[in-house]
Amino acid sequence: MTEPPATTVPSGIPALEAATASPRGENPELLVVTGMSGAGRSRAAAVLEDLGWYVVDNLPAQLLPQLAGMLSSGPGGVHRLAAVVDVRGRRLSADLVGVLDSLREAGLDFRVLFVDASDEVLVRRFETVRRPHPLQDGRRILDGIADERVMFEGVRRRTDVLIDTTELNVHDLAREVRAAVASGTEDEMRLTVVSFGFKYGLPLDADSVSDVRFLANPYWITELRHLTGRDEPVRDYVLGLPGAQLFVDRYLALLEPVLAGYEHEDKRYATLAIGCTGGKHRSVALSEAIAAALRAQGRRVVVTHRDLGRE
Repeated sequence: MTEPPATTVPSGIPALEAATASPRGENPELLVVTGMSGAGRSRAAAVLEDLGWYVVDNLPAQLLPQLAGMLSSGPGGVHRLAAVVDVRGRRLSADLVGVLDSLREAGLDFRVLFVDASDEVLVRRFETVRRPHPLQDGRRILDGIADERVMFEGVRRRTDVLIDTTELNVHDLAREVRAAVASGTEDEMRLTVVSFGFKYGLPLDADSVSDVRFLANPYWITELRHLTGRDEPVRDYVLGLPGAQLFVDRYLALLEPVLAGYEHEDKRYATLAIGCTGGKHRSVALSEAIAAALRAQGRRVVVTHRDLGRE
């Protein structure tokens, strides 16, 4: 069967001109994510969202030029845009090929990420979730896969990044996607160190909780009571207490295998909770000290003090 002629996108439309106006050097990026059904498109999209990409799923190929017009190098604009596109028919496959070629001819800098897997693995995945292949149409799963491979031939020839998920689990796939698109520190785990008061309850999102009520409470020192752990007199008092610095040092040592394990299991965010009675003195001072030490190790850390404003 002869494919219909591919759709041509005029390079003079405003959306495409806006997209090509922002050079790659200013960091606007367009990524077209596509590939075989069941190979991991949705997982790849989720990883990109975690990395801060603006992700549009199930986008018709004809809308790619208009979507690319959202790219901007200015503040408040969309700097990294991922469009997830699939093909459900020969016409749509030809449309995507035509759009990709037109965008390339117009000078738009973009990449195509294609996810694939062996037929055997794709069949097993569809059977596991008990869903038909989108092109199966009452036939065998393999028939739908075969049709989809034919439709994707033109797109595969235009692929910049190919990820074969045959032997990959979801964590492996996430690492492959990050390796393909991440730069600088955006691939690193993001840590939040939160101080809190036990009398107000545990932080609901804490991955780790530590109790520093073993230290003497500055609340009972009149000149320190009205201050917080962010104030120098309280900070110096707390960190000068017997066992305080030892706690910080050993806590950091304990975190090393924990954070390494989180990263291996593809956990990109972790919240470390440090608690005292009211969340005003000891936990605040130690949270700041722990965060400073983690930053010195090159980690991305945010500090929040949940109960600092409470009476």
